[in-house]
Amino acid sequence: MAARSLGCGIGRLLGSLPGRAGARGWPLGVSALRKVASGPPGSASAAVQPASYPTLRVQAARQPAAFWGPLARDTLVWDTPFHTVWDCDFSSGKIGWFLGGQLNVSVNCLDQHVRKSPESVALIWERDEPGTEVRITYRELLETTCRLANTLKRHGVRRGDRVAIYMPVSPLAVAAMLACARIGAVHTVIFAGFSAESLAGRINDAKCKVVVTYNQGLRGGRVVELKKIVDEAVKHCPTIQRVLVAHRTDNKVHMGDLDVALEQEMAKEDPVCAPESMGSEDMLFMLYTSGSTGSPKGLVHTQAGYLLYAALTHRLVFDYRPGDIFGCVADIGWITGHSYVVYGPLCNGATSILFESTPVYPDPGRYWEMVQRLKINQFYGAPTAVRLLLKYGDAWVRKYDRSSLRTLGSVGEPINHEAWEWLHKVVGDSRCTLVDTWWQTETGGICIAPRPSEEGAEILPGMAMRPFFGIVPALMDEKGNVMEGDSVSGALCLSQAWPGMARTIYGDHQRFVDAYFKAYPGYYFSGDGAHRTEGGYYQITGRMDDVINISGHRLGTAEIEDAMSSHPAVPETAVIGYPHNIKGEAAFAFIVLKDDAGDSDMVMSELRSTVATKIAKYAVPDQILIVKRLPKTRSGKVMRRLLRKIITGRAQDLGDTTTLEDPNIITEILSAYQKHKDKRAAGQ
Repeated sequence: MAARSLGCGIGRLLGSLPGRAGARGWPLGVSALRKVASGPPGSASAAVQPASYPTLRVQAARQPAAFWGPLARDTLVWDTPFHTVWDCDFSSGKIGWFLGGQLNVSVNCLDQHVRKSPESVALIWERDEPGTEVRITYRELLETTCRLANTLKRHGVRRGDRVAIYMPVSPLAVAAMLACARIGAVHTVIFAGFSAESLAGRINDAKCKVVVTYNQGLRGGRVVELKKIVDEAVKHCPTIQRVLVAHRTDNKVHMGDLDVALEQEMAKEDPVCAPESMGSEDMLFMLYTSGSTGSPKGLVHTQAGYLLYAALTHRLVFDYRPGDIFGCVADIGWITGHSYVVYGPLCNGATSILFESTPVYPDPGRYWEMVQRLKINQFYGAPTAVRLLLKYGDAWVRKYDRSSLRTLGSVGEPINHEAWEWLHKVVGDSRCTLVDTWWQTETGGICIAPRPSEEGAEILPGMAMRPFFGIVPALMDEKGNVMEGDSVSGALCLSQAWPGMARTIYGDHQRFVDAYFKAYPGYYFSGDGAHRTEGGYYQITGRMDDVINISGHRLGTAEIEDAMSSHPAVPETAVIGYPHNIKGEAAFAFIVLKDDAGDSDMVMSELRSTVATKIAKYAVPDQILIVKRLPKTRSGKVMRRLLRKIITGRAQDLGDTTTLEDPNIITEILSAYQKHKDKRAAGQ
């Protein structure tokens, strides 16, 4: 019912909306989308109005230049028009879009809206302290950005220089990103929770000239000593010439020779800063993502293609309309924050929420109280937070008015059925569209999601479903052959370039080619597995290294996790494969139990029965270990490779753990696993 009543309405979107109308404007190229789909005036296809989702999807796949060219011209504000829409070659990892064009991203995100509606709210900062939101207009954000840009220039930052931003979610952090974009510097936002060692490693890899930080951060009622961490890091960073220190609290911190009080410096500067005109393929930002081995990868995103893709996906996946309050609760230190807190919403002239706190501070009603108070229309968060809140029951949700919500979104990992149903039925009152989105740091924006689609098209629980325009998936078998037809599973590859994708790994293009284009020549390999259903929809089955082969049966660990998570006492599970003398591989399940779970042995017995019933007897985990919590990155992803190394005796070689939220969890799990092994040995 919800899916039918609140479909994306692509017909309405393309058939009835004006191109750039309204006080807030329609900065997305709606008219261009119409032109793209309808063909030349007088042609047979021109009579087909409004354009359908399948028509647009085929157009984007078969004629990328004809699809993306008008969109880019109509959506973005250009200084110099581009002469070539795309020039891409996956065999060498060459990706270029809108070549010859010049523009400035900050002008697209700020100036164009200030000209139309300067007092429209750009950001609502939901500070850590409950109920203390701060609204920032587009005019205020532009002035702040210009002052910060002038401050960076005064301290030696030039076009092409790299700037590290080590700040929590805040308007000043957004302004720092946009200030870099304005003067042609390259920002690398480093999550404000990384250790000094991790921070230094990223600063040195990027050869940053300046760090922008706060004296302290606040998260969940706790103070985070950001400046102390920066002080420790920059001792090992010879390229750092200046540390710009803003103040989140009134507490004084040590200020050394490199340190400058940011707000005082900005107050001296002009609130106007002429924007640099940047080439479409100049670097906009770098974002580090950890590899399973070796150093983190600095993925490079460029200007025009990234911005267009972020804006288009923001508008169409979430059914964003002018005047909406868009609530993505991700940290700006991750790609989700870049694309759907900052660049996508601001390019579209939206009001974007900046969420500084945690889902359970001061209580598990935090998200929903915020939705009620700020009248949020779209809510985009991670399944791990949903599962956490699910443990606390429905009362915390039902306590607050959520009638403003139209679209709910899930990001970061496949969402299990129980979490999807809870989000849909309890949070969304079974009336909101729920979009389970699949994408990656590397893709720049959403690639597969239930919307956009035909008006009222079905949405299936826990499934990403439909490729976005220009995304052409291919499922590959173990021999590297394309798998045709439906009801097949394989490695998820993308056969065609799209504007939002990363261009390289900073300083190591060969690593970029090897990581993404070598396994399946001619294709981008996502590292994920997927199943194409009978209906032709895509369901992500998890990382390919999370596929196990039990006695010849290939099985995604996400499938087992989904079955186990359906048990009312089990909010979270992580299943991994490990070598088995007879089966080849067997499944090992780590589970978190609710506080009121009761008899744990009974729960484990029920779990085995559930997996056998829902999947098959061969899928039942050989071992189940109860843990207090799972090892997660700060963005909420379970680090399964660490669990795999622990149970295969390689705990001394955990690889890159810089993204781990709490390093102490390794000791906890090692201790629980040792007791588990001792108990098994005693029982034999």
